[in-house]
Formats: sequence, structure tokens, C-alpha cells
Amino acid sequence: MEKATVLSEGYFATTYGKTANGLVRFTKRYKILAVIDSRYNNMDAGYVLMGKPNGIKIISSIMEAKALGTETLIIGVATDGGYLPAEYRQYIREAIKLGMNIVSGLHQYISDDLELSKMAEIYHVNITDIRKIFNKYEHPFTGKIGEVKSRKIAVLGTDSAVGKRTTAIYLNNTMVSMGKRSEMIGTGQTSWMQGFPYTVVMDSIINDFVAGSLEYITYKAWKEKKPDYMFLEGQGSILHPAYPGGFEIIGAMRPDAIILQHAPKRKFYDGFPGYEIEPLEKYIKVLELVSNKPVIAIALNTENMLESEIPLEKEKIEKQFKIPVFDPLEEFERITNVISDL
Repeated sequence: MEKATVLSEGYFATTYGKTANGLVRFTKRYKILAVIDSRYNNMDAGYVLMGKPNGIKIISSIMEAKALGTETLIIGVATDGGYLPAEYRQYIREAIKLGMNIVSGLHQYISDDLELSKMAEIYHVNITDIRKIFNKYEHPFTGKIGEVKSRKIAVLGTDSAVGKRTTAIYLNNTMVSMGKRSEMIGTGQTSWMQGFPYTVVMDSIINDFVAGSLEYITYKAWKEKKPDYMFLEGQGSILHPAYPGGFEIIGAMRPDAIILQHAPKRKFYDGFPGYEIEPLEKYIKVLELVSNKPVIAIALNTENMLESEIPLEKEKIEKQFKIPVFDPLEEFERITNVISDL
């Protein structure tokens, strides 16, 4: 694995830092040595993000990254519109001069930047814009999804950046640890960075081919691995005003069940103050109507919740909807039993 440092200056452990957050939690593609965010200099990234040290150091400079043995600098932010923060250019320039490859999942392609691409050529380093890999995916929908016999569980959400990918990963890993054949199907750039082989970056694909590409990668996983279970990473939120992800995932991948990720303390869609998140009841009704499949559990994002509030919120939601509610970072037993019974 390439030794990598993740650039997340000013954003680590926030929703805009979700790429860095995901890589600190889990990756099979890179060995993460450090995260750059001077706000937490010299702290442990696992402790800052999850309250549990994991040996990934937070640093404040490219020189420190080089001293640690960094080979690749990963852009660890997911900004609205996918732009490169202007202040990040200085970090990228310095990294290139020190011989580091650059990896980015942003919509703004670094390899198309005349200054940075010229520097990369001079210093003999590679710039990888992940979304470019999927620009030419032109798979039409065929209906072969009907041949997939895996039990497919979509992890969808009531908002963007609410933890859908992390929940899907943890559930997939848990099923594997139980001796089940299970595959994670990624739909975004961070899943590619985390090394999941069955991934497409759906918002990089021409709209006419999004459904077909989702079907293609799901069918490919079935033909090659024949897993008992597949966990489908959701995107955006089906009622989100800017990122209404979920329709293609439901339509093309035909999930057998849905797990809905929800952050009770969020009142407005992430990054869009003034746009109130629709009630949980409405989300459940819409998802079950569109998919004709059940929402089997609620994955609770406990951000901004007091420890004493969590059990009360679980009890309230379970009583209202008669389905399990679980914290995907802490507990899996109840929900894996539900999944096994599908």
C-alpha cells in the first residue's frame, strides 16, 4: 500500500472532511500515516474523530508528512460543488516539489490545472483525479440485476454526509467476521480510496448511464464473488434539495431492504441552512413506496447528542416505527440478526 497523508486543513472531523474521516476509519488501498489539520496538531486522528486512538498522527505541514515517509498526498475534503479550497494549492505545490503523488476525488480536476500539472511533469509525480476514471463509463441498464441473488441492503439517509458509507462498511465487515460472504458496493470517491473493488463514482457518470453503471458493478460483484449479502452505499438523500441521491440506487440496484441513517439533532440539510430536513416518518414512507421494500432499521448518527439522550431517542423511534434502532459505530448484533433473517 502507498504511504499517504490526508490533507484536511480546517475540515477534519466535520462533514466537509468526510473523505479524511473515512480514510482514518478504514482503507485497504493506502497506509494512512497522518492527517494535516493544524487545529489538532500533534493529536491522534482516531481520538479526535472517534474518541479512540489509532496511531494516525495529526500534523500541520507537508514537510512533516515527508519526514514520516509520505509518498502520496490525498485531498481529504468534499466541498459543496467539489471545488479545491484556494488555500490548499500551497500544500499541493509543496507536496509535488517533494516528490509526492496527488490523489483527489473533487469535481475540480487537479490534473487539468495548468500550473499544477506542469509541476507534476517537472517533478515526475502522478496526479490522480478519481472522478476521471469513471467519466467514460457508458453502461446502459440491461435488466441483469434480476439475476443477482445476493440479499442487497441499501444504506440510505435523511441527509448527505450523515454516515451512510461508514455504516455500510461496518455492517459488511461484521457480516464477513461472522463467516458470511458479503461485499460492499461503493458509489462514491471515498469508497474507491478505501479500496473497495466494486465501486463506481456515480456523480462522475453521464446521467443516462448512471443506472446502468450501478447495475454493472453490482452484477459484476455477483458474477465474480457470489456473495450472500451486498451492502449498497447511499448517496445524498432522496428528499435533499441539492443532492437527491437514492432514486438510481433503488431503481438500478433493486435493494431487498433499506437501512435508514438519521441524525436526530440535525434540523437543516447539511450546508443548506433554511432547508428543513423532512420528518423521519415521511422518509420511511417515501422510501418504502419507491422501493416496494421495507426500511428494516434506523442507523443513528449521534452527533451533538448527549450520552443520556441516545437511549431515549432509540426508545422513542423504536416505539414509533416498530423497527430496531442502532448506533453503527458501537453495536451490530441486533441488526445483523435482522439482516440474516431476510
